[in-house]
Amino acid sequence: MKITFPELPGNLEAFEALAQEMMTQAEGSTALLVVALKAYVQDRETGLQMLDILHGPRPLSNRDKQFIRARLMDKPYLPDSYFLGAKVENNYPPDQPWVIQVLPDPIPAESDEFTRLRLTSSGADSPRIVTLRRKKSGDQWFLWDYPGVVTGIRIPAKDDPWA
Repeated sequence: MKITFPELPGNLEAFEALAQEMMTQAEGSTALLVVALKAYVQDRETGLQMLDILHGPRPLSNRDKQFIRARLMDKPYLPDSYFLGAKVENNYPPDQPWVIQVLPDPIPAESDEFTRLRLTSSGADSPRIVTLRRKKSGDQWFLWDYPGVVTGIRIPAKDDPWA
């Protein structure tokens, strides 16, 4: 499923409104993860607040925050790699409008409360798994596990001394 953003939310309030609309589908929550990570590299505090919305009843722990910080500290291009049009060769600027492709994972989730989806990074050799969980009493999908999404990718061509 391709999810298109004519423009990315410019602040937390716009993100919250978009999240209310999109989190009823697991693919929407997954795409918003990339949007929140992109916001994080521009403004850490706003990005963390966006991620907390996506985490729902299980907010980010200090360990989670440190993990994200360590992975994105020197890789501001990483979130862009999940948008269509971004390539190692062009140093990762994505096409406009912003489009994220979310794919199903062939491995079934452990229960109806969970689902697994895949994101493709143009800087990685294999898709990255995102696990989401839905509250039994609701219809929103929340982030549960996604460490591979913030794992390193190939550096932009302009920074690669071997390119």
